[in-house]
Amino acid sequence: MEIRKGLGYAIAAYALWGLFPLYFAVLKPAGPLEVLVHRCVWTAVFGVLLLAALRRLRGLRDAFQPKLVLAAFVIAVNWLVYVYGVHTNQVVETSLGYFLNPLLTVILGVTLLRERLRAAQWLAVGVGAAAAVVLTVEYGRLPWIAITLAVAFGTYGVLKKSVAVPAAEGVTVETLLLAPIALVYTFWFAGPQGNTFVSGSVWHTVLLVLAGPITGIPLLMYAGAARRLPLTMMGLLQYITPVLQFTLGITVFGEAMPPVRLFGFGLVWLALAVLSFDGLRQRRTAPLPVGGSQ
Repeated sequence: MEIRKGLGYAIAAYALWGLFPLYFAVLKPAGPLEVLVHRCVWTAVFGVLLLAALRRLRGLRDAFQPKLVLAAFVIAVNWLVYVYGVHTNQVVETSLGYFLNPLLTVILGVTLLRERLRAAQWLAVGVGAAAAVVLTVEYGRLPWIAITLAVAFGTYGVLKKSVAVPAAEGVTVETLLLAPIALVYTFWFAGPQGNTFVSGSVWHTVLLVLAGPITGIPLLMYAGAARRLPLTMMGLLQYITPVLQFTLGITVFGEAMPPVRLFGFGLVWLALAVLSFDGLRQRRTAPLPVGGSQ
């Protein structure tokens, strides 16, 4: 029963993240910076209200750790670049960032945690590097949106893994740290042109306010899934998000997919297939933990 519930949470979380381009696209004419402002402010409000309802507000003080300051900055970069990619019709490239994330996580494990890679992992990283070269040549530039998203989200994951903070408290602390900066930007620097929250329609204002629960709910679902599912299953399910984004980029947003670019994406998918197969094989051959729970 718990596995089934966790599976439902995971699929819902990854599917919602995959559908994010549809939501952020309708927030125009709000620019990426204004969207980031409202995402920070209303996610903080949503988090505080949720914790108050759960009688866990005292946990905010215990949840604050210096690493969350850096995590807040990193996730703000991720959010900003993602919205920029959607607003400039580069949804396919944003999906590439999340396809690259598992490969980047492996690289971070080597560089930061001094982990030793298996042969299959080296093969996956090598194929991924070849894909990056092909896509750089095809785009005529570094796919900086994808690289920034992958680096930011990968770094965020490493930081969050190093702090023992529940999901709701962690995200609330991070957005509470960002909210004052966001409000100062809105009232002092953005000016009338950068504040569609006031000048836009009522529906537009409502959509900006909904940035809070739309950001918070998938995170809570993800946390619920992570507690119930094996890491290997979470790793495989995570591809739901970029697959949906990739599909939306081509179908709904009408982005081009030239043969060379498709070949580059194919190399990325091959690298991920090798990485996933190696992870499954390692899980099957790993010895059962002594005294572990059923």
